[in-house]
Amino acid sequence: MAILRYLEQHERIGVQDIVEQFKVSRDTARRDILKLEEQGSIVRTRGGAILPGSARQIRSYQERLQLESEGKRAIGMLGARFIQDRESVMMDASTTVRFAAEKMESKDNVVITNSIDIAAVLADKGNVSVKLLGGDLDLENRYVYGPRAVQMLSDFHVNKLFIGACGITVHGLFSWSEEDGLILREMMRRADAIYVLADHSKFGVQLLYRVAGLERIDVVITDEEPAEEIQDALRANNVDWIQATKHLAKEDATE
Repeated sequence: MAILRYLEQHERIGVQDIVEQFKVSRDTARRDILKLEEQGSIVRTRGGAILPGSARQIRSYQERLQLESEGKRAIGMLGARFIQDRESVMMDASTTVRFAAEKMESKDNVVITNSIDIAAVLADKGNVSVKLLGGDLDLENRYVYGPRAVQMLSDFHVNKLFIGACGITVHGLFSWSEEDGLILREMMRRADAIYVLADHSKFGVQLLYRVAGLERIDVVITDEEPAEEIQDALRANNVDWIQATKHLAKEDATE
């Protein structure tokens, strides 16, 4: 079915996505979601659907780099603007955070990361001091993890942390694995301000490992407006959220 094919590519679909993609009414979109849920093919979320855990696959780094790339680039561009000269920064191995690293224009920064790709991107800039965590290398996902990496993090404290998220719900941030989640949790302990860079496909997705509650983060930068339920939860936890695509479009219009 077309909805399932869409989910295999984008991981999440909303009722409005079905209406626009397949030229059907909202009532038809809702009936299709209900039918697929009855068949066990999807898991219904507020305003849409995701694939069930057994059907969802952790995509390779290169595949994730291509998914929703236009939105991720906008998020990364805006995220990079929050980095000031001479600030110390941590960055996780998220593909969206990599776009922020590519767009960095600030100078004399120290950046601590567990991403071998982000380390390489920043090393080419020449005006950033890069500290790459040591530990076990997950080559497929291009990052370092494990007890040594967590121990190294305990020696640092930074001005700002930029992380991605595999899932964001009213209950907090979620990761696909405990190993990744432990790194994120330790990074969050070591930063004054925490920025989550996440495209719209991550909202409403609850995964195996809960990294932290929403109260632990300061800003969410995304590409599309979150569902009202998520917005309410962010406001309740004093979390600011910014729609990067709209923000950048306004800037372009005023230039």
